[in-house]
Amino acid sequence: MKINPINLKAINSYKPQLRPVKQTDQATSFADKIEISSAAKEMQVNADYNTERAVRVQQLKADIQSGEYKVNARQVAEDMLKYYRF
Repeated sequence: MKINPINLKAINSYKPQLRPVKQTDQATSFADKIEISSAAKEMQVNADYNTERAVRVQQLKADIQSGEYKVNARQVAEDMLKYYRF
């Protein structure tokens, strides 16, 4: 005995339902990719700054040991005032 619903479209369970498949146009690439963040770029710039600073410190040490380094008292006082005022 077969029972058919009235005014309804029945799903045929014997026929597989086709589902739409989303196709991608791009072929997937399995190559490794690297992306450098902005923080890493800043660190690279700072590394150059650190080497320049190290050279400057070595130069100052040599000047102090040889007695050629002179302190500008006025500039030191102005910088101290700026620091403590703000």
